[in-house]
Amino acid sequence: MGQVWKCTGLRWSSDGPVLVWDGGRCSGLPWGKRVGFAVPKGGVRTCVGARGHVCPVRAVVPGRSTGARCEECARLERAHSVAADTIADDPRPYRVYLAWFGPGMVKVGITAVERGGARLLEQGAVCFSWLGTGPLMAARRTEELLRAALQVPDRIPYAEKRAVRADLPGSADERAAEVRELHARAVALAGWPESLRPEPCEVTDHFGVFGLDRAAAAFGEVVELAPGGAVSGELVSAAGPDLHLAVGARGVVVLDTRLMAGWELVPSAASGMAGLTFRVREFTQEQEGLF
Repeated sequence: MGQVWKCTGLRWSSDGPVLVWDGGRCSGLPWGKRVGFAVPKGGVRTCVGARGHVCPVRAVVPGRSTGARCEECARLERAHSVAADTIADDPRPYRVYLAWFGPGMVKVGITAVERGGARLLEQGAVCFSWLGTGPLMAARRTEELLRAALQVPDRIPYAEKRAVRADLPGSADERAAEVRELHARAVALAGWPESLRPEPCEVTDHFGVFGLDRAAAAFGEVVELAPGGAVSGELVSAAGPDLHLAVGARGVVVLDTRLMAGWELVPSAASGMAGLTFRVREFTQEQEGLF
């Protein structure tokens, strides 16, 4: 079958997106790079484990799962997540942020100060601003305050982010407007934890970082990988875990790299040309009904 690769995810570096493989090998993804791979016939997707440990039963997981974990491993992974509210004694300072993904799509979140803006790149935030800095529990209380007082969500499904990415405003000021307005309303709220230091509104824009200023709009998204399927295309942009690949006459398709985890992959036989045989859901005007 030749060389087999197992993808562990997409990471963002100072040079842009990077695919990470089992064993720590990395593949940089500059714009224009050809991305091509296939799932061998008879291939099976297995759980990627949790917290750096392999799944003890090597459970089979569904092709559409973006977590690529069985129930037990997913429970273990989430139990150690900051978002799970199970870690109360983390001494590190945290930041509260406001992230914008498209018109009407602003969320509040928290991330460790030491991570810088990596979390925002991983989420596919088109622009964002810090809101405050302080201890973990104070950051959580502020997040909850915004959810309750301003109805700001702490999660936006990736599918909704993708669906609007093709129609984002071209002006950085337009993209930043909702973040600035919400930031002003947030810092004016009563009930802020005393230990959380408010941060000024300084909007960071990722439109160019993601390559959205140069890429054609995508026609749809890959639903899942499957045995015998393949994709080969030129990388035109990327946001969060998503690669936007030009796959020939059909145009640009979005591939969520989280769907790659757990599969054994081989170089695509059609790596020298564009092509796509995985199932795709096309973006339509009625797409909101899918969510």
